[in-house]
Amino acid sequence: MNTNLIITIGRQYGSGGREIGEKLAKKLGIEFYNNELITLAAQKSGMAHAVLNEADEKATNSLLYTLAMGSSFFSGNAGMTFDMPINDKLFVTQSEIIKNLADEKSAVFIGRCSDYVLRNYPNLLRLFIHAPLDFRTAHIAERHDITLDKAKELAIKTDKRRANYYNYYTGQKWGRIDNCDIAIDSSRLGIDGTVETLAGYIEAYREIKK
Repeated sequence: MNTNLIITIGRQYGSGGREIGEKLAKKLGIEFYNNELITLAAQKSGMAHAVLNEADEKATNSLLYTLAMGSSFFSGNAGMTFDMPINDKLFVTQSEIIKNLADEKSAVFIGRCSDYVLRNYPNLLRLFIHAPLDFRTAHIAERHDITLDKAKELAIKTDKRRANYYNYYTGQKWGRIDNCDIAIDSSRLGIDGTVETLAGYIEAYREIKK
């Protein structure tokens, strides 16, 4: 039986989910995967990195293809086909990579439906990082040096895209409390405080599992 500790992180845009995941992985001494998954997918598929980066965490726009596929993505049995849209090729390839990595080592995975892809792994902890829109807007504006109005628009659009992606490929609802083990508001304790809180929970989980 696989005994690797697997942590998946879903996140609202601007909540600091990526930074929290990276710091959490470092604190726990395990691997961290985010954009690295695009690089690995490009190497595995032979497709251009720039093309895959553009398609990352975006559902296909092909309605006819969606109807033809039916529920095969939801059941996890979708195979690669020649005429599969680039978004779907990326999803299938990344899913295979995520599973292979989870088989090899303990790790933190950011987004990309990793909680669903790894749902049958015994030591899976599913985290969801969220924060009030005003907090996220300020964070985005500062990070990207843009106006608050543009930052707010970016937060709303990005969350909608992530939700569409997750809902499309899993058949479940993005951000629902029953699809995660911990949902935490990063604005309450800040990035480092959130990392410390999650690390404490995970260490307690590790002790119970010994």
